[in-house]
Amino acid sequence: MKVLVTGAEGFIGKNLLVHLDELEQFSKLTYSRENSVEELQGLVDQADAVIHLAGENRPKDVSAFEAVNAGLTQSLCSVIRSTNRNIPLVLASSIQADRDNPYGKSKLAAEEAVKKLAEETGNSVFLYRLPNVFGKWCKPNYNSVVATFCYNIAHDLPIQINDPSAKLRLVYVDNVIEEFLRVIRLKSDGLTMPEVQPEYAITLGELADQIQAFKNCRQSLISESVGQGLTRALYSSYVSYLDPEQFSYSLPQHGDERGVFVEMLKTKDSGQFSFFTAHPGVTRGGHYHHTKTEKFLVIKGSARFGFRHIVTNETYEIITSGDQPQVVDTVPGWTHDVTNIGDDEIVVMLWANENFDRDRPDTVTAKV
Repeated sequence: MKVLVTGAEGFIGKNLLVHLDELEQFSKLTYSRENSVEELQGLVDQADAVIHLAGENRPKDVSAFEAVNAGLTQSLCSVIRSTNRNIPLVLASSIQADRDNPYGKSKLAAEEAVKKLAEETGNSVFLYRLPNVFGKWCKPNYNSVVATFCYNIAHDLPIQINDPSAKLRLVYVDNVIEEFLRVIRLKSDGLTMPEVQPEYAITLGELADQIQAFKNCRQSLISESVGQGLTRALYSSYVSYLDPEQFSYSLPQHGDERGVFVEMLKTKDSGQFSFFTAHPGVTRGGHYHHTKTEKFLVIKGSARFGFRHIVTNETYEIITSGDQPQVVDTVPGWTHDVTNIGDDEIVVMLWANENFDRDRPDTVTAKV
């Protein structure tokens, strides 16, 4: 399926082209600012579907709103009409299409052009009034507050918030593209006005606080809940604005004659991750917990884990090594330690189900 993408060099266009390259069932045709309107005919003649992203957001001359947002769309519809084929057309319009300003009026004119095409020919038209779209490669300090906040906060630049309570409607670029690629596969006639889902709502103040929290996690080591939903998408967007020299950061290292201990990552409600080393013959640990639990994984060397029940004095031991990955759990009420029984340093990953609290460590010294 050949998909013609207009506005191919824009934010959504760049993301869309990458996705099209990944999918064997699609090939791409592109139209950008370097192309002339006269070239539309040849491109549309080859196309099985058109995703119309081209538009002006902040031109130097407001007349460009009408020329591009309305004029180019009208030209595209005329070319599709001339083919006498049903070529699915996706129009990326804006929630601002109902606003009484040059931009809004030009987007409304574009909508009217595609509606007329659908009504007169039955051509498949999917009209989206998109809210604020965000994600990687969106231009900061241009027309996306998410991109601006991400870029400026990542680079220690100031941000401006006139009304922290102002509400934003957001959709993530990957969800936009997934939706566009879904509908161009449909067998339908006439006009449809779908919506991209999920759509998120957040205030400007909340947005700024969340992005600042992403930046702060490198010092606190406490990760935000970045596994799903809006926070996941915002975090992905934030890190996409880091410069290559910002891709890494150092961690505090605590060492003594036994080896080193390094905390890597803490979470708000699922504990923390760290690692430690121990020299040959060294034993670490020798304590028990009432509630805290841990998981150990030896990734280098050989180790013996010793356990003793603090009431019954029952003992147990486990020998494990990096050659055969095996997770060892610590159990409340059993004192435990780990001894390097090999000839080389051991490296052990450690997860604890709670972040270490110096005031309430839940760690009681006791020999195995």
